Amino acid sequence: MPDVLNKPSGGSAPRNPTVIVVVLALAGISVSLMQTLVIPLVPDLPRLLDSSPADTAWIVTATLLAAAVATPVAGRLGDMYGKRRMLLVSLVLMTAGSALCALSDSLLPMLAGRVLQGLSAGVIPLGISVMRDEMPAERLGSATALMSASLGVGSALGLPLAALVADNFDWHFLFWGSAVLGALGATLVLLLVPESRVRTGGSFDLLGALGLSAALVSLLLAMSKGADWGWGSGTTLGLFAGAVVILLAWGRFELRTPQPLVKLRTIARREVLFTNLAGAAFGFSLFSLQMLVPQIVQLPERTGYGLGGDLLTVGLVMAPQGLVLMLMAPVSATISRAKGPKVTLMTGAVVVASGYALNLVLMSEIWQLILVACIIGAGVGLAYGALPLLLMGAVPPSETAATNSVNTLMRAIGTSIASALAGVIIAQMTTTFGGQALPSENAFKVIMAIGCGAALVSLALASFLPGRRPSVGASSTGNATKEPLAKADTSGARD
Repeated sequence: MPDVLNKPSGGSAPRNPTVIVVVLALAGISVSLMQTLVIPLVPDLPRLLDSSPADTAWIVTATLLAAAVATPVAGRLGDMYGKRRMLLVSLVLMTAGSALCALSDSLLPMLAGRVLQGLSAGVIPLGISVMRDEMPAERLGSATALMSASLGVGSALGLPLAALVADNFDWHFLFWGSAVLGALGATLVLLLVPESRVRTGGSFDLLGALGLSAALVSLLLAMSKGADWGWGSGTTLGLFAGAVVILLAWGRFELRTPQPLVKLRTIARREVLFTNLAGAAFGFSLFSLQMLVPQIVQLPERTGYGLGGDLLTVGLVMAPQGLVLMLMAPVSATISRAKGPKVTLMTGAVVVASGYALNLVLMSEIWQLILVACIIGAGVGLAYGALPLLLMGAVPPSETAATNSVNTLMRAIGTSIASALAGVIIAQMTTTFGGQALPSENAFKVIMAIGCGAALVSLALASFLPGRRPSVGASSTGNATKEPLAKADTSGARD
């Protein structure tokens, strides 16, 4: 029966709120950079690694699968054994994986390095949890908003940086740079971020972790490779069916386990459930745009809707979105303080839906795509700032890392669904130019409409959330002492 343990801080790190925010946000951005790091290399990977395109495609897929497995596990271990400790483990894994990729000239070590990079995906939810335990209440909203937005910031800024390096230097420098960022992040966390005093104790649910990992790998593998294997193929359908069966068995097991990996009854609470579903819908909306812009920019001008740009141009179009995401963090916190995070989340949904609606008529010039990307980025920034506040208002401090990890996982599932659906639409709705089949203009407009619809789904989901303002934050001394309105549970499986 796990109890909340208030252990002494594991080190002499100063509790300077600004320092903690900067260090954790930089760590989050450095980890999220890895998601777009290989995009400029994808067409050249078969030649660079002397392998087939089908095999090198696993370099992207392996990272996705590793991140899905690692995120909930890192969150639970952080709640049990220390969030700073798991932050350091995650950053060390990222550094090691980046160095291994930098030393690679063949497929297998590159795959191994990308898996290690994926295992660092828990940094962002862990960072949010550290902030809850260490930040003064008046700083918590803006700090967690910035940390939550770092996932989108890193992805948006990573593409132009990676394209610039890939065009002008040896491709290995991309990964050496990532290794340096990981090592720097780990050093700063070690020196400047204190260990959280809030622990759950108890034992780790290994069977639950294995079951959830098997279900997530089956689900995400089917979604990411279904287009290649065929959506009606036995392999794809078998993986989907396997994911459903494993999830049902895993859920039954977790409900009966005294100390589960994921407290399903907590996840089923209205505040947590609808926040996670809204997070998945926002992940879908954000990635839909990131699927659209590169293709529209790079399609030939002779199509009448392509802009004839290169990958560096794509990066420069997307980079302002990352800056807007970052700038919206304090705005999100201000709205949440005044009106509550539910209103912030709903406002973000309206802004994202408006951006996609505008995109339906503004897609013929570079400046128009930049404008749309910034509007959608502003909406996502508002929403990403509200999500952790809603969750922290629903669970006790001892469950913060695990709960935020599930939300991060739901956003990743939303992006995977967006990728799969957009791939199907683009493959089915084509037109021929010069004997070459290319995505039609209507294909992009359908994806835009679906992105707008996903934002409106988020709006509907947010409307079911309680209208109260959660009581979360830290005391003036910097330690998490305020319990949320959802009272801490110490009854084992009954939460």
